[in-house]
Amino acid sequence: MALKDLTIRRSGTNTNQTPLAEGPLKVGFVSLGCPKNLVDSEVMMGLVARGGAELTARAEDADVIVVNTCSFIESAQQESVNTILEMAAHKTKTGGRAKRLVVAGCLVERFRDEIRKNIPEVDAVVGTGELQNILAAAGIAPTPVAAQANSPFVVLPSRPEGNARAAQGRFSRESWDGAIADLPNYLYDENTPRILATPRHMAYIKIAEGCDHPCSFCIIPQLRGQFRSRRFESVVAEAERLAHAGVREITLIGQDTTCYGEDFGLKDGLALLLEKLAGIEELRWIRFLYAYPNKITGKLLDTIATHEKICSYMDVPLQHASAPVLKRMKRGGGADVFLRSIAKMRRVIPELTLRTSFIVGFPGETEKEFEELCEFVREAQFDWMGTFAYSDQDGATAYGLDKKLSPREIERRRKHLMGIQRQISKKKKKALLGREFDLLLEGTSEESDLLLEGRTAMHAPEIDGKVFVTEFPDGADPRPGQFYRCEITDAHDYDIVARIM
Repeated sequence: MALKDLTIRRSGTNTNQTPLAEGPLKVGFVSLGCPKNLVDSEVMMGLVARGGAELTARAEDADVIVVNTCSFIESAQQESVNTILEMAAHKTKTGGRAKRLVVAGCLVERFRDEIRKNIPEVDAVVGTGELQNILAAAGIAPTPVAAQANSPFVVLPSRPEGNARAAQGRFSRESWDGAIADLPNYLYDENTPRILATPRHMAYIKIAEGCDHPCSFCIIPQLRGQFRSRRFESVVAEAERLAHAGVREITLIGQDTTCYGEDFGLKDGLALLLEKLAGIEELRWIRFLYAYPNKITGKLLDTIATHEKICSYMDVPLQHASAPVLKRMKRGGGADVFLRSIAKMRRVIPELTLRTSFIVGFPGETEKEFEELCEFVREAQFDWMGTFAYSDQDGATAYGLDKKLSPREIERRRKHLMGIQRQISKKKKKALLGREFDLLLEGTSEESDLLLEGRTAMHAPEIDGKVFVTEFPDGADPRPGQFYRCEITDAHDYDIVARIM
């Protein structure tokens, strides 16, 4: 697929622009996609601020607009293109202030040359491994301090598995027009300037980058490079600094956090890291995303169970439950293996919250294989579950597989599977009625100004259901970012209602 295959539709444009106002250059960011992308945006914001620019949340006030894009599936690519064109209007319309438009992230790795060819409003591109180039892309002359922070870091060791995959062509981008030969190898550290875009009380920490797994539906290894871990001391130092600054919840992220430290020869690196972070006094909650099924060790489970600050929460994207489908996905495993693993997790970790995600409509998925997945979901009883409709990705092995299902059939299967999960979720939420939990209050609800909204340890930021707060004691002044004890008073399919005690 080429970028031109996506819809590139512009409104009328006018290149007349008002002159730039005097004073510091104002830079605005739009970050799309996953939390890993958000951390990249936060690093780029830190770099431009260190370079002397002023950040703005209003696109109409920005001299430079940066769009950090996602390219995971076609719908994400289309959203990225739409957002680029929307931001381009601030540069081309009459009276528009913006002088430069920068496109960053995964879409750049996939369509580097085509972005500039098909969207000429774009002035510069920054790939996932080029975050240190954001100053030049934005037209900012770096200060000596910023230039020092902008210097590339030492390339870390790789895993033997990653080297073997590379020899097999796993990271090849030869079919992608414009893709540079070198894979991304950038990795920020504790000294890299970073400005949080999350609420003050929570933050993501990227502990690793890239991926070595051979999953046939995925192009992330080509977009992000081989798996590489941040230094243990670097992650701890960043967590300590964030905690001292008022962050109370930290979520560790990576393409596969359970591989953390393997490139250093570290055994059970994630468990050791979690154990160390649990000793940071100011932190209240620590969790991690995502766990690869065959990398969940007894040590990791014991560590979660032992430390109160580590949320009893596991996100294990299983992708399917039928062994033949998993084999075509180059994942391995099957329903029986997964059920035994789930039973062990729940046995070791009391009150475990378990989340997973599946892909339906993978090439060749028969009705029998789909029903096997449905039965597995009924038996596993997940607390949270997401379902993706299979999407062809040029560059992924599955792109060349036969027996593709129609979009209509794929969507039917997706709705059917989510219908099963909705009933499971409804039952699980009703079982919470009358129970008490710690609640992290996040502020006024997006649903209504009359409601407050928060999360328990069962709710990861941004991806799980919501806790609506309808009552709190007379005279109380509930504040976002603070923890309260709450009682569950009502339940819906995915969301729950609580009162602060």
